[in-house]
Amino acid sequence: MRVHLVNPSDNSFGAAVITPRWLFVLAAATPATVGDPILVDESLERIDDATVQPGDIVGISIHTGNALRGYAVGRMARQRGAWVVYGGIHASLFPEEALERGHAHAVVKGDGDLVWATVVRDCLAGGPAKFYDGGRISGDEFLPARWDLIQPNRYMWASVQTTRGCPKHCSFCSVWRTDGQQPRQRNYQTVIDEIVTLRRIGFRYIALADDNFYPVTLTDLRLAREQNNTARLNELTAIRADRFHLMAELAKLPKDMVFFTQITMEAGEDVAYLEAMRRANIKGALVGVEAVTPEGLKAVFKDWNCSGDALASQLQTFRRYGVHVLGSFIFGLPTDKPSTFGATVDMAVRAGVTFAQFVMMTPFPGTVDFTRWEKEQSTSPAMVHDVPITRYWLIPIAVRPKMFTPHPSMTSDEIRARTQWAWDKFYGWKVIWKRSACAPNMRSRLAFIIISKLYRQMYAESGISTDSARSERSKRRARWTARLCRRFFQAKPMPDLPFPQWAPGLSTPSPALDLFQIKTQTH
Repeated sequence: MRVHLVNPSDNSFGAAVITPRWLFVLAAATPATVGDPILVDESLERIDDATVQPGDIVGISIHTGNALRGYAVGRMARQRGAWVVYGGIHASLFPEEALERGHAHAVVKGDGDLVWATVVRDCLAGGPAKFYDGGRISGDEFLPARWDLIQPNRYMWASVQTTRGCPKHCSFCSVWRTDGQQPRQRNYQTVIDEIVTLRRIGFRYIALADDNFYPVTLTDLRLAREQNNTARLNELTAIRADRFHLMAELAKLPKDMVFFTQITMEAGEDVAYLEAMRRANIKGALVGVEAVTPEGLKAVFKDWNCSGDALASQLQTFRRYGVHVLGSFIFGLPTDKPSTFGATVDMAVRAGVTFAQFVMMTPFPGTVDFTRWEKEQSTSPAMVHDVPITRYWLIPIAVRPKMFTPHPSMTSDEIRARTQWAWDKFYGWKVIWKRSACAPNMRSRLAFIIISKLYRQMYAESGISTDSARSERSKRRARWTARLCRRFFQAKPMPDLPFPQWAPGLSTPSPALDLFQIKTQTH
């Protein structure tokens, strides 16, 4: 009997940008009595059906984008006599669908860190429950990942999570509903221990894969003071202090390490925080800009963001503190006009955004937008291949629409074409070359250009184009580019890098870390 953990994907590139962290966390949660699990990341290569045997346990984590492929994997595994278990955000939202479409024996809702071991034991005993509720565990219960199981030469960036949950309430995002608005933060010592483990095996690029790395804003602190809410102020102050402790420890790590994270625009007002990020070598951040007009920001419940000249100034503040911004913009909002696309690209260029992603408005399950749209469609939903449009993730990819919600003044095809134009404009050769001047030397500049093209191929052409031939060509180019790009991120392992000596009780090395130390000492 073996445990298989599968990250489903419709596109396999042979190399991946960031590690799917959940694979390695659930590997740590797998009871030692069943041996090391088999990890399958289909963004690298498809699962080999022959490896699944009767009595095996196959854990599959799905989000809305890969649910259809995940269900196909589950049906295959069940047909071969394995126990099939689903988890992930989509399975948490639609557990019955996983049972029906994915032929699941069991579905885990919520966090899997602690409950996964129970699921495995129940499968071994021949009687798993239909549903398990992992809940929202506290930060001190987060498991460090089993990085000793990784293939280091297949990924460009590793990933470490420091906090779950986001206090915001954006209409297009489900995180605050599924993971909660109360930040659940790991103590910084366990985070640093895990990062040291990764640097030992050759990863110097680390994504701090948080829902929001900036969980406490200056506005939050001000409001707590004005309301004389001492308890709330103390709570926020403690969370903020722990962030600064973490960044202070990151600053002590080898100087060749580079960190990337995800934060809200409000961090641009907090120069003390940005300065701490600079010292910590957090050199990049995905920032949800979403829209460049006040009307667009109001439409997505994000009117705390700036617009116009104030937006450009705030984005430039990140750059002044050495934080390169990956700006995220949404097209297809009700307030968008044909002129919005060009204005957005011009703003991204004027504001000095290093990378950008332009996504079409998609109502994801668990969001305010989805709930509103589903209600609008409830009386007479449009059908595609006998599937209601409100279950678009079940529509075969070849015929799945690129947009799902009607726009008051533009057709879906027009929005798709203009979105593709925005990608092409921002990632044109001359524009990329100009932006590459931020790199310190010619080798880095070349890497910047290749990474820019890879990002466009992976996230634009393959997903936006309705021309299947063009999409396939883009996937082939992305596979080649990914293999080339990976070389720029490889670093010499540092097996002798010492773990910090924490005060007693502050940090307890995990079994995964202990195992890694044993392996490095015996090879």
